[in-house]
Amino acid sequence: MDTTQLLKGVLDLAVLAVLREEDGYGYDILRRLRDAGLTEVGDASVYGTLRRLFAAGLLTTYVVPSESGPHRKYYSLNAAGRDQVARSGKLWRSFASTMDTLLDDRGRAV
Repeated sequence: MDTTQLLKGVLDLAVLAVLREEDGYGYDILRRLRDAGLTEVGDASVYGTLRRLFAAGLLTTYVVPSESGPHRKYYSLNAAGRDQVARSGKLWRSFASTMDTLLDDRGRAV
């Protein structure tokens, strides 16, 4: 199975979940996603997702000056983003539970 298709469906939730723990800038968020096991996530996908989530009103941004390079734009969850991650998390858990049941040998129709 091509994991990139699965990733497209959950990238918004994954980015929101990463930002629930701590604010971050683009590359930092990408690194945290990869460190969590989403090794196939692409740079452009994450940056596009951040722009989309910001435009949807789920994130706020602020700029932090850097002494060793360009300033960094940090993203953080706002109240709407926290609500969204809670709703989407419940939906994901329900979906994952259903899939676990379907894939479990005990749940297989005889």
